[in-house]
Amino acid sequence: MGLNLTQKILKSHLVEGELTPGAKIAIRIDQTLTQDATGTMAYLQFEAMELPRVKTKLSVSYVDHNTLQTDFKNADDHLYLQSVAARYGIHFSRPGNGICHQVHLERFGVPGQTLLGSDSHTPTQGGLGMLAIGAGGLDVAMAMGGQPFELACPKVTSIRLEGKLQPFVSAKDVILEVLRVLTVKGGVGKIMEYTGPGVKSLSVPDRATITNMGAELGATTSVFPSDARTLEFLKAQKRQKVWKELSADKDAIYEEEIVINLDKLEPMVAQPHSPDNVTEVKKLKGVKVTQVAIGSCTNSSYRDLMAVANMLKGKTVHPGLSLLVSPGSKQVFKMISDNGALATLIEAGARVLESACGPCIGMGAAPNSAGVSVRTFNRNFKGRSGTDDAGVYLVSPETAAACALKGEIADPRKSGVKWKSFTIPKSYEVNDNMIVTPPAPGKAAKVEIIRGPNIAPLPRFDKLPGRLGGRVLLKTGDNITTDDIMPAGAKVLPLRSNIPAISEYVFEKVDKTFPKRAKEAGGGFVIGGQNYGQGSSREHAAIAPKYLGVKAVIVKSFARIHMANLINFGILPLQFVNESDYDKIEQGDDLDIDVTNLAGNLTLVNKTKGVEIPVKTGMGGRDLEVMKAGGLLGYAAAKAV
Repeated sequence: MGLNLTQKILKSHLVEGELTPGAKIAIRIDQTLTQDATGTMAYLQFEAMELPRVKTKLSVSYVDHNTLQTDFKNADDHLYLQSVAARYGIHFSRPGNGICHQVHLERFGVPGQTLLGSDSHTPTQGGLGMLAIGAGGLDVAMAMGGQPFELACPKVTSIRLEGKLQPFVSAKDVILEVLRVLTVKGGVGKIMEYTGPGVKSLSVPDRATITNMGAELGATTSVFPSDARTLEFLKAQKRQKVWKELSADKDAIYEEEIVINLDKLEPMVAQPHSPDNVTEVKKLKGVKVTQVAIGSCTNSSYRDLMAVANMLKGKTVHPGLSLLVSPGSKQVFKMISDNGALATLIEAGARVLESACGPCIGMGAAPNSAGVSVRTFNRNFKGRSGTDDAGVYLVSPETAAACALKGEIADPRKSGVKWKSFTIPKSYEVNDNMIVTPPAPGKAAKVEIIRGPNIAPLPRFDKLPGRLGGRVLLKTGDNITTDDIMPAGAKVLPLRSNIPAISEYVFEKVDKTFPKRAKEAGGGFVIGGQNYGQGSSREHAAIAPKYLGVKAVIVKSFARIHMANLINFGILPLQFVNESDYDKIEQGDDLDIDVTNLAGNLTLVNKTKGVEIPVKTGMGGRDLEVMKAGGLLGYAAAKAV
């Protein structure tokens, strides 16, 4: 029996366990990636390990999220990140160099290697044939310290692509169709491996768009083979030496297969307020649009911006809307500047933003009240744009350009624009002057780490007691996101290295009284539905509730990264054995549970209603020991003694 590509990469990096779906495994990590919204906490955690230098083949620290500097906080933290990078042997991508996933694809991704990143869209590098996984910052810190990454061995789904994309249909439409079929829960516990004859028609930037939004499926990661198209891209980036051919065996086995015929695919759109609320663009024809935003780690490549410039050339955007464009990297920005495409965008009326995440994380460019914003981004959760009552629609660059011209949601095939085929450059401009290479170990040891006043000491938490009791502080529904738990945006993200301060915003979008009530009650429990904690990898959605005294979260099911973050910071993740028991608990109820034996089913007692409810942890192996130690840092400290 042959191996699929996922199994080959996992097997070559396997440290512990067997490749049986659902079994606990540990894999060696070759590279790590952080960004500034999660990086400050990750590096504070790495410092706590008291190691002289990172132990990975490559670690890169990017500044791309918190580039809006309204006071000293972000600027101070950028200096901290740069000094930490120099001290511990980490490459530093300066502000302005671009979005982490776009830059990493251009300059650092290596087929066949593993990458762990403190950003949920780390799987973007699967477009190069990497096994790239998003995780919490503490897991990334441990990987930088040379520790293997533990996870449940995923099932592998084959997404078989047949045919070839038609004019005005692009890679974004492929992943939106996958989301329509599988939903935001359809990838949980799985890796999406793209196969079939249609793969060879997609360039690496196309593939990266698809693997990027695999995060919205809840998938562990997504991966394409490394083939002639991969070599084509790496040659153009002057990095062909890292290329090697990687593919599944002809007789490879998959747990499931989904077939997508690219010939028949048409422009798609995700409607508010979920990436899987997908339909054909033509069905929404005529919906008035007040903002179009093109960029993000999903669609800000040279290919994407050239497609937009080609459609806008000689035209002016509709007077009823504002068009925003964010180039994904300095390389992209410089190349469209040199070839005249930037001038085309400006002449058409685009507002050009810096090479950063920007509007995607609510960092500026919020839509108007009750506005309709059409975006080439990856998430459209309610309020994420910075405007609570705005409707955000996710589309391809081609559809976004058509909407910008029409002032309404429009099918690019009916836009009146003549199709112009796009050819991937044979050579990209390479200039790494905004990437700071770390000094040699001797010089690095003398680097002074700069700490601004916004960086608070890392909280330490006690071991898990034998019994947990308290009040239900909040009861939520299905698909609660990490944005719901710990909001992003210009007001909150600058506090990411100050847990006492950022904890004042926990569940702000759900219940503004939560922090005050949690502190007054001395902590307690949170109840949730399906897919609790989907979305961003931000570990602040675990550590801040822990700081407020949250002892356990009891739900129908968890998103993978958030459950791992809860364990890492000592919040007990519990799942209902019978999902109907969710209805037996209300906000304000008093609960009690004996947790001396976490390995089996546990009995949760609702003292208010006088009922007993069976629950389970879903944990095994190291996770149990981490939980007993009160979190991963406590566990690591105990192991080091």
